[in-house]
Amino acid sequence: MEIIIGSPPPITPKQPKVQQSPSPLIEAELLHHRPPRKGIAGPSGMERREKPVKDPQRGRVLTLLVADGSVLPKDLEKYKVQLRFVRK
Repeated sequence: MEIIIGSPPPITPKQPKVQQSPSPLIEAELLHHRPPRKGIAGPSGMERREKPVKDPQRGRVLTLLVADGSVLPKDLEKYKVQLRFVRK
């Protein structure tokens, strides 16, 4: 049994989400592309990863080169990457 003395905090209206300005366009060069890995076994049966994770069956692995890495955000792992392809 839990006894709480006092009142709950007042309900406030939901704050609108602040629109962030769109990030600048960062140009990259496609170095290589390949199909996803089929399994997690490495050379001579050694596991590559600690937990079994499957790559998407129809996925592709892309290797990109950003010429000026200083334009990338410092906390890159907090961002979602979206690609737009433009023909040369």
